[in-house]
This record gives sequence, structure tokens and C-alpha cells, in this order.
Amino acid sequence: MTFIPKPRAHHPALQKNALGLTRRDYEGAITTLCAGCGHDSVTAAVVHAFWDLSIAPHRVAKLSGIGCSSKTPAYFLRDAHGFNGVHGRMPALATGANAANGDIIYIGISGDGDSLSIGIGQMSHAIRRDVNLLYILENNGVYGLTKGQFSAAADKGSMSKKGEANTMEAIDGALLALTLGASFVARSFSGDKTQLVPILKAGLTHKGFAFVDVISPCVTFNDHEGSTKSYAYVKDHDEPLGEVSFVPFFDDITVEYDAGTTREVSLHDGSKLYLKKVSEDYNPTDKLSAMRLLHETASRGEYATGVLYVEPDKEDFLTLLNMVDEPLATLPMERVSEAVATVDHVVNCLPAGANTALVAVASRRRTRPGALRLPT
Repeated sequence: MTFIPKPRAHHPALQKNALGLTRRDYEGAITTLCAGCGHDSVTAAVVHAFWDLSIAPHRVAKLSGIGCSSKTPAYFLRDAHGFNGVHGRMPALATGANAANGDIIYIGISGDGDSLSIGIGQMSHAIRRDVNLLYILENNGVYGLTKGQFSAAADKGSMSKKGEANTMEAIDGALLALTLGASFVARSFSGDKTQLVPILKAGLTHKGFAFVDVISPCVTFNDHEGSTKSYAYVKDHDEPLGEVSFVPFFDDITVEYDAGTTREVSLHDGSKLYLKKVSEDYNPTDKLSAMRLLHETASRGEYATGVLYVEPDKEDFLTLLNMVDEPLATLPMERVSEAVATVDHVVNCLPAGANTALVAVASRRRTRPGALRLPT
């Protein structure tokens, strides 16, 4: 009964985070996806990550394009800002919104069809600009919303539900993100919440473009024998790099691991990412090692999961553009002239879709002063 809204009343004994909010406060509408869909598991992990980090929902903007995956932002953070764009154009909207208000935390949800086919150009330039965005690619290898055709992420030789074999090579989203310069690249499996949640938490606190490829099986069109993105196949061919632990800067940094088996990565805000490695010589700050790992595991028909690459010191989009300190969306009218040169420079650098988003925010700011100012 998906038309019935979730009740707002909570049990008084529910655990609360540092803001006094329960996990229920981070949920959204009741899902309309197929029962057992991997995307719903990703949604649960997103809810867990935001709650754990004590991020206020009103400080978040969730963006998406078209497809089953792009419906999922409706199912988490009902009190966040949100925009559902056209097919493949979500990265441009995120870029424009970033330019208008860099104080908001941005999360983009996309699918392998939305990102690796019609939207591949948009995603590529968002990566190149290092837009401050957690970009989750829910990867199931099919167009689930249009009856299960192969997507650009379908592995060569993979069988469709009708028994047809895919004859084209797959585009590896994680490898593409690495090649284009993403400063945070990870891969996980929707059925592995223990690994996925800390990866999402690290991506949310990363300054820059954080790309997370999540293998998320489609239970209706791509969960059969012969599919390389079914639950059974991924479980049997998952090669984790090791355990992932994330400790935010406001917690005491205490992690117990055996000496010589753990690599610590410090993020820009002081948070710590701890990787307990299976392979002793793997270095998550070495891009060539990450590329080699992806090529080697793909040649064996396996999925390397975990944090593949982190570049914590790369300058993000707003730093590169030398933006004024206060977001344009909240800039007082008397200081507008201070930002004119910056705004002109930004508009000249952005794609058309981003210009539209930026102009819309600026227009709203002029006609309704304070409309976009976030509560403190």
C-alpha cells in the first residue's frame, strides 16, 4: 500500500544522534520499487550514514535524473532540498547549485543508464570540475524502468532474462571516474551494509567529487543465472580490499588494528578513514594501483569493492573558481557588487543546465530575500 504515508509518531525509546534525531527522521516516503530491489538497501545505508554523522536534513540537497535509481531520493531525508532533473542531466544541476550555495551538502543518485549512456558527458565534466558532491551510481546493468534492456554497464557475455547475450564491452564507472580525475572513488555492493555505510560516510565528508559505484541487483530483470550483476554472482565474485572504518572528526580517534595491516587516510575536515587491507601492498592514494586493481579483477570476472582511491588534498570546484566566502544564495544585497565578477566568471564556466540552476537560485534570492537562507 505505497500510497499510505509513513506515520510521523515515533517510539520514545528510539536511539537518537547528536542532534536529538532518530533514524526515522531521516526517512522519506514509502518505496514504490520492487520488493527486494537493491536500491532500497542503498537507501537504508544512506539513511544510516546521514543519521550517524548527525547531519541536519535541511542542510542537504538531493538530486537525481531519470530511472529506478533516480526515484530513490524520495525515500530518504524527506526534509531535505530536492530536485529531480531530466535524463542524464543531474550533474549540471548539481554544478549550478554548488556555485549558488556551497554550504549545502549535495548527494546525487543516478543509475548506470542515467550516468553511463545519455549522461556520460554530464558526469565527466562534473568529475573534471571536482564538484563537491557524493555521487552514488546504483549499478544493475539494465534499464529497469523500461523492461530490462542491457545498459552500458552490462558485462560482455552477460545473459538477459530472455536468454540473449550482451555482445558489447561494459563501461566501468569506477575506472572512468578514476581516469577523469575523481578525488574519491569507491565500489560496494548493496547487500553489504557493513562496508557500504562507512564508505558513504567518508564520501559525504570528502571535499570534492566522491564517486561510489554500488552494484545493486535488479530483482525483476537481472537477478537470474547468467547475469553478472545478480545477487548470487556478486556474492560469489566480490573481492573486498578489506574492512573499512570511518571516524568523524568530532569523535575520539580510537581504532584497534594489528600493526602493519591498516592504512589511515586523513580527510580535509580532520575525519579519519581506516582501511584494513587484505593486500598489504595496496595504496588507496595511488591512482595507478587502483586502475591496475580494477583491470585485474575485471579480467577475472570479479568486483573489487572498498575504497579504491582517495586524493584528500585536491582543490574542489568552488576553490578553483575563487568564489566569495559566503554562498551567493545567502549573500546580502548590499554585498552583491562584491560578487559580480565572480558570478560572471562562474556563468561562463558552467554548462547550460548549471546556468539554469544558478540563475533560478539568484532570481529567487532577489525576489524573496532570505528565502534560501538555511536555519542555523
